[in-house]
Amino acid sequence: MSFPELGLSEGVLRAVAEAGYEQPTPIQKQAIPQILMGRDVLGCAQTGTGKTAGFTLPMIDILSQGRAKARMPRSLILEPTRELAAQVEQSFESYGKHSRLTTALLIGGVSFADQEKKLDRGVDVLIATPGRLLDHFERGKVLMNDVGFLVIDEADRMLDMGFIPDVERIVGLITRKHQTLFFSATMPPEIRRLADRFLREPKEISVSPPATVAETVEQAMTVVGPRDKRAALRAFLRTQVVKNALLFCNRKRDVGVLHRSLQRHGYNAAALHGDMEQWQRMETLDKFKDGEIRFLVCSDVAARGLDIPAVSHVFNFDVPTHAEDYVHRIGRTGRAGRQGHAFTLATPEDGKYIAAIEKLIGTRIPRVDIEHVAGAELREETGKGRGRGRRKPDGRKSAEREGRATEGRKKGGDKKGESRRKRGKIEDAPDYGDTPFGKTDLVPAFLKRSAG
Repeated sequence: MSFPELGLSEGVLRAVAEAGYEQPTPIQKQAIPQILMGRDVLGCAQTGTGKTAGFTLPMIDILSQGRAKARMPRSLILEPTRELAAQVEQSFESYGKHSRLTTALLIGGVSFADQEKKLDRGVDVLIATPGRLLDHFERGKVLMNDVGFLVIDEADRMLDMGFIPDVERIVGLITRKHQTLFFSATMPPEIRRLADRFLREPKEISVSPPATVAETVEQAMTVVGPRDKRAALRAFLRTQVVKNALLFCNRKRDVGVLHRSLQRHGYNAAALHGDMEQWQRMETLDKFKDGEIRFLVCSDVAARGLDIPAVSHVFNFDVPTHAEDYVHRIGRTGRAGRQGHAFTLATPEDGKYIAAIEKLIGTRIPRVDIEHVAGAELREETGKGRGRGRRKPDGRKSAEREGRATEGRKKGGDKKGESRRKRGKIEDAPDYGDTPFGKTDLVPAFLKRSAG
């Protein structure tokens, strides 16, 4: 099936052709006709499957007729992160360049005044993160009365980030009967319940098993000691052909540490995390896309939705604690049919996380050794043997200790334990008959009640 067979308008088809796309992806083939028919859609698709174009293209056609009123957007797209929201806006600019649709982006880190100016002129497509949208609503700068098209994107990420109460409130503010599109990379029970509440007889679309890895991504892993991770990473970078790479850390603090380490060793690297100002994040991403930056050290803020099609490598400098995040991270490479490489640096304590990841993706990640870096073995259970607890004695020393303990008991060394047992024993209380409690010997003399 080709794009013209999906029922899209001539202007949209021309924009798609100019963007260089010839064949729709599986989710686009299934979703676009259903959306054009006005049906609600529940889509489950892994990252990098063309989901954004799957709802952007038909929305442009549907919204091509009509005009937006001031502060009353005609459609609303909710995204969990600023980067995802900005990417969707770019998709509308690219595919909608032959239409007259107006868009506005409501995200944090940008001036309220600039966003309000766009809302006052009226927008056909409003793309927002939940928190910033509610901020504008509470200021009286945006109304939901005219929203006829709602998209909830990356719903499972919304759940992880705690945005679901905000999403529920926003949906409750939309008074007009509307068409809803609900997309999620995974479909846990909580997301399924939300979909049942928000959608009316939806068309369910699942283009691949939840949380699977693209076949174009070659995976590998090495296990080293915690202090050897940076040396192992540099050794790998020296021996492999790495055009560019995303390097993921679990904590923002570690992003800075690894970034500075790479720079000290002469690597062209930059950092990306949630504490940066929005303009800094966008500028850094643009430089990475343009090839000005070769290595981007980032937190999971970059794990989903960033449209960077030519990333040759992804490095998990830290093993993610949630197995689904592994899939989203390595989904940044191997996109659009290109060959990608995903390399994970694990420590022995990461055993349970690696086990969860391999269970989720249904395959074992191949192990590799790095020259001049000592390898290690994964430990499945990381909680045992830690702390100051006593270990079970063994060998000759064990026999000596046991002998000393036995000799001590023979000499009466166990009296201490015996006295502890006696203190803990509850004896029978004396019988005081009808004597009031305040008069008995159980109460010190100076606390006894005085006669009369």
